[in-house]
Amino acid sequence: MPENKAIIITTINYPTDAVKKIASNYPDWSFIVVGDKRTPTDWNWEGVQFLSVQNQLALESAFARECPFNHYVRKNIGYLKAIQDGAKVIAETDDDNIPYDSFLVWVDKQVEGHPVQKHGWENVYTHFTDAKIWPRGFPLEYINESFRKKSLLGEKSTFDCPIQQYIVDGDSDVDAIYRLTTEQEIKFRPNTVILKDGTFCPFNSQNTIWWPEAYPLLYLPSFVSFRLTDIWRSFIAQICLYKQGKNLAFREATVFQVRNKHSLIRDFKDEVPGYVNNVRIMEILSSLTLSEAPDKTSENLRLCYEKLVEAEIIPQEELHLIDLWLKDLNHLGASHFCRNIK
Repeated sequence: MPENKAIIITTINYPTDAVKKIASNYPDWSFIVVGDKRTPTDWNWEGVQFLSVQNQLALESAFARECPFNHYVRKNIGYLKAIQDGAKVIAETDDDNIPYDSFLVWVDKQVEGHPVQKHGWENVYTHFTDAKIWPRGFPLEYINESFRKKSLLGEKSTFDCPIQQYIVDGDSDVDAIYRLTTEQEIKFRPNTVILKDGTFCPFNSQNTIWWPEAYPLLYLPSFVSFRLTDIWRSFIAQICLYKQGKNLAFREATVFQVRNKHSLIRDFKDEVPGYVNNVRIMEILSSLTLSEAPDKTSENLRLCYEKLVEAEIIPQEELHLIDLWLKDLNHLGASHFCRNIK
């Protein structure tokens, strides 16, 4: 099995074109596909380590036994398996994202890019296209403002970026409210944009790369909707990442999405808590006093969730799963970035 690098996908479908292309074109990466109860029981493809429900429950993982079924957050179990296998970098995508030839060709934590020269909310898509489009989860109340005057970018320099979001061409990752009112495919311009402390933009789980110091922040919350789990994760990840003195990179599109069938009205309904809470969430998180110590990232993560539970944005039961997640990370030998939970 390839060492040190892992690709994670969760699916309820038979192997898609995206899965087949990744399996055949990236033999130097360990490719882990996480199943769910709705995934075909005879799922199989050469070059893929498929984690069936039975495989997941057989892992030495308390989290795997209590993670909700029929939910995108089964992907968390794939992260844990990759960490157990010693992955030094984790890439995640979805089964409807067709990789370009540039996908995962150049992977380095040190990134040359242009830093955004402002604080507050930043619509990063404005630096990749002239179309009026915004990332899923970007606060609706700031959308028009983001188009009136594009933020300035600084001179290109090198930044330490343990989380890197590559954007997605085609049926790009946007809010349901966008898809209900606009029909267009987007081809983004190449660029590399760096977000530093105090600048915020949601990022998703469709085409993202993570390094070990950010592994605790991989956690996808289980008691929020499918349309919010990676977005609210991204808010917490940014706050905790910046506290480490690290940066977030948005990079050129390396996949093209041929989107699986969705109910746009159901997506809209699932996104409503984000429409009304996204700004408030970042205000709460920005007000926290977090540790700057690199080995306290897990403690920072839990404190963020505690405050969102206190604010009645996320249900109380989320904290139990977070504790199981952090215990599993510690058990898997990740004690250098996880707190020791008794």
